[in-house]
Amino acid sequence: MFDFDQYLGFLAFGTILLIGFWLMIFLLTFVIPYWVGGSILEVLKEKRDAKKAKLKE
Repeated sequence: MFDFDQYLGFLAFGTILLIGFWLMIFLLTFVIPYWVGGSILEVLKEKRDAKKAKLKE
């Protein structure tokens, strides 16, 4: 049915596909929300600091 070379190619393709799938799941569920949440908190902190600086003047 399959030669050994075809079997190795199939395993390589399946491995790369699974690695890509799990990397995308990891990025979508952890890295991107963490990055967006940190950016929002940083913007809010900058606005709060600017408001405090304006009140001190």
